[in-house]
Amino acid sequence: MATPNPLLLFLISLFSLFLLAFSSKLTLPLSPLAKHPSSSDPIQTINLLSSASLSRAHHLKRPKHNSSATKVPLYPRSYGGYSISLSFGTPPQTSTFLMDTGSSLVWFPCTSRYLCSRCSFPNIDPSTIPAFIPKLSSSSRLLGCKNPKCAWIFGPEVNTKCPNSSQACPSYVIQYGSGTTAGVLLSESLNFPDKTVPDFLVGCSILSIRQPAGIAGFGRGPQSLPVQMGLSKFSYCLVSHRFDDTPVSSDLVLYSGSTSDGDEIDDNHDISYTPFQKNPGAPNTAYREYYYLALRKVIVGKKHVKIPYKYLVAGEDDNGGTIVDSGSTFTFMERPVFEAVAEAFATQMEKYTRAGDIENRTGLKPCFDISKEEKVDFPELVFQFKGGAKMAMPVNNYFTLVTSNGVVCLTIVTDGVAGPGVAAGPAVILGNFQQQNFYVEYDLERERFGFKKQSCKK
Repeated sequence: MATPNPLLLFLISLFSLFLLAFSSKLTLPLSPLAKHPSSSDPIQTINLLSSASLSRAHHLKRPKHNSSATKVPLYPRSYGGYSISLSFGTPPQTSTFLMDTGSSLVWFPCTSRYLCSRCSFPNIDPSTIPAFIPKLSSSSRLLGCKNPKCAWIFGPEVNTKCPNSSQACPSYVIQYGSGTTAGVLLSESLNFPDKTVPDFLVGCSILSIRQPAGIAGFGRGPQSLPVQMGLSKFSYCLVSHRFDDTPVSSDLVLYSGSTSDGDEIDDNHDISYTPFQKNPGAPNTAYREYYYLALRKVIVGKKHVKIPYKYLVAGEDDNGGTIVDSGSTFTFMERPVFEAVAEAFATQMEKYTRAGDIENRTGLKPCFDISKEEKVDFPELVFQFKGGAKMAMPVNNYFTLVTSNGVVCLTIVTDGVAGPGVAAGPAVILGNFQQQNFYVEYDLERERFGFKKQSCKK
């Protein structure tokens, strides 16, 4: 029998008290989520991002089953994600959210008693994290247990457990790669400058662990923002990570209503598309929330890396396949896939000096000391998808300078380097670092994923 975690018991006790207290063509700026690194040591920063990417991969691979165009600025943040601001309530209250295509619930820090444990990120004071205050909103309502939206989170059987119609929907606990959040579900108004979405299901989180901001779930579940808004597609273009709080943003664009080929933006006529894939696993698993792609080949330089078929296609056991995830920083590859890719780079770059000490300190490999080189030839990295769509990445999307004296590392992570392994779930998780300076489109109406290389800087 497992021993109860004292911290978890303490948080659950606090959560119970908080529940008692609680009961008396649109465009958003998208920015990299985080503040200035607490340390000037770039190796420490890269190691943190590598570990976070691996933790995120573990969550996505083995998730817990948790019981017209609008433009929004999208900002890069220093701990690896991209954030947007959304306004809920009447009158509106604005909160910051991590934009996440690997989950579906939208939630914000909530009530004056919001508590975030282990949230001491650089330049973030856990005691001053802005929180939504339901009692200040005239449109805020606790979601009832009999409300059909309650079943979006807890399944259809939840309605049979409601003794009366006045009972609230159960509280939720959601685990992410590096943190957890818990709270109650609200029905609230989501406000944009030119429209309001009434009765939007949103999580009012009262307790969190390592979650300094809310999360806007853009996954495929019914509770996600795209599904609740009835979007036909959404797109973004991620500005380059600088892992600081520079106020540079790009646009997250939300499309409502049906679109046709004639409606495409003129400068996006050369987008490459690949169809989304269905996960053949059980219909009630969290894997159904992911955007699966059919990765056919990984090409390093002129070498087609040999990857066993079982890693390229999702099976009925939910293992294998490729997903795209804006909430992961570095791309994850199952160890056999990663080793083949890393070996291809190591072989083609063998004339450069390996930096083994940096590999051990960062969890990334291969790393090379290029401080004495006048010119460096990096093999191109290409992901080829079903239908022939090729994502040829700029070198800055897969190699990064990790020391000031000229050591570069491949920014792809795997199990057994920065942490223990999880031999289940997607074999490849395409992170946001590899999506920098690409126009990326999730065409929900046509069930396809589009991309085009371009500068995302405004």
